[in-house]
Amino acid sequence: MRVLGIDPGLRNMGWGVIDVSGPRITHVANGICHSLASDDLAIRLLSLFDQLADVVHTHQPDCAAVEQTFVNKDAVATLKLGQARAVALLVPAQFGLPIGEYAPNAVKKAVVGVGHAAKQQVEHMIKLQLPGVKLAGADSVDALAIAICHSHHAQSGARLQDAIGKAAAKRPAVKSSYGKPTTRTSPIKKARA
Repeated sequence: MRVLGIDPGLRNMGWGVIDVSGPRITHVANGICHSLASDDLAIRLLSLFDQLADVVHTHQPDCAAVEQTFVNKDAVATLKLGQARAVALLVPAQFGLPIGEYAPNAVKKAVVGVGHAAKQQVEHMIKLQLPGVKLAGADSVDALAIAICHSHHAQSGARLQDAIGKAAAKRPAVKSSYGKPTTRTSPIKKARA
């Protein structure tokens, strides 16, 4: 599975791509999409869109993950971040990729083990988990962390679905009064009926 992690930002939008094979995670690429503060907002958003679309086209991820927006005291800055985040969601959606969304604390907890970890701790853990990685900057560190977080959640979800499927396959069929096989009804469901 190839995962694209995106750290939304209007000036700097970080991205990171990892390959996941069972418990093994390997670095593919990382970088930062930039927009110029001197440009109009629409031009900046278009630039980010085009740059991120090139990343998706080049690296062909199977899924994407985006950090959720947090609200700060500056409403205008929060709104602009939300617009950049819309680009981060729109590009993978345009390519038909499933997208996971994660709160910053969930990302830190998945990578470091602590929801309120410092940026230096996150970077240290990224370097440990992806040996030899050359990081493009702080925004790409966050994007790789988001990708790793998504890989953990995707693998957990797959294991859960596998376990549910195995449990359902082991469930014996019971003959109904009409002679057709049926599944057993639990005593709780019978009591509710």
